[in-house]
Amino acid sequence: MTVYGCGRDEAVLFREMAPLFDVMPTITEAAVSEGNVGLASGNRCISVGHKAQIANSALLALSRVGVAYISTRSIGYNHIDVEYAESVGISVENVAYSPDSVADYTLMLMLMVVRNAKSMIRRADVHDYRLNEVRGKELRDLTVGVVGAGRIGAAVIDRLRGFGCRVLAHDKRRLRASVDYVPLDELLRRSDIVTLHTPLDAGTHHLLNRRRIEEMKRGAFIINTGRGALVDTGALISALESGGLGGAALDVLEGEEGIFYADCRDKTIESKQLVRLQELPNVIVSPHTAYYTDHALSDTVENSIANCRKFESRKQHWI
Repeated sequence: MTVYGCGRDEAVLFREMAPLFDVMPTITEAAVSEGNVGLASGNRCISVGHKAQIANSALLALSRVGVAYISTRSIGYNHIDVEYAESVGISVENVAYSPDSVADYTLMLMLMVVRNAKSMIRRADVHDYRLNEVRGKELRDLTVGVVGAGRIGAAVIDRLRGFGCRVLAHDKRRLRASVDYVPLDELLRRSDIVTLHTPLDAGTHHLLNRRRIEEMKRGAFIINTGRGALVDTGALISALESGGLGGAALDVLEGEEGIFYADCRDKTIESKQLVRLQELPNVIVSPHTAYYTDHALSDTVENSIANCRKFESRKQHWI
């Protein structure tokens, strides 16, 4: 198999685990492109990261060199045109990894934003140790709305129970009988905190649009560890600036590509929305890092290799 977009920490794990599956990986830090599809020549399976969009032209080029299967080291597929891949003979599959990584991080962001942690830390860094003008809130006094109750959303719900808060959920499937499922608009009206854990697709793009954000409780908080485009960023900024929302904690953002995962200290950030969000004292931004734990990374690498082996086994069985 050929592994594209592979960071150094992932590369170590691929080299450790691949021999256990009788696999010899070809590894490159570069994202897959038309120019480097030759690295996959002779390998029917490749593994790709989620950090770069894969152009349809690259998918076609991969097909022409014999690639028939892509394992993406992510839960989401929004960086790959899956339908186009299938049209050129390439199957695409995601990987499962520990939902606890994102769930833990979500709770951390939730606690930070309701306790005004950003402002407190910034003041303490310049030796201003006065109390914040705005008091924090306790989760037990709040209603938390979880949008998307799959593996990660369910793990968030399990953690929230320990804080004694009321939990509402919205999902097309009602997999947990113990959760109070409500329509999305009702969840938004009743929740003090809304946390997003639904996949990004055509139906969920700007799920939180201007109308829905305006319907939320005044002073409510938005947590997004899913995908940036689940939220209309312009509408979010307007609500934060007007005081309609109490704050936001965002691990993902529209237009993050080319910014997150790069050292931009000496560069001008072209995303005016990102710059504005980071200026606001009640907004926490982190660079799509909720998934990034030892356990989850190990799961991701192991399952990506296992997916490729299973695909080859199925093909051999069919033959």
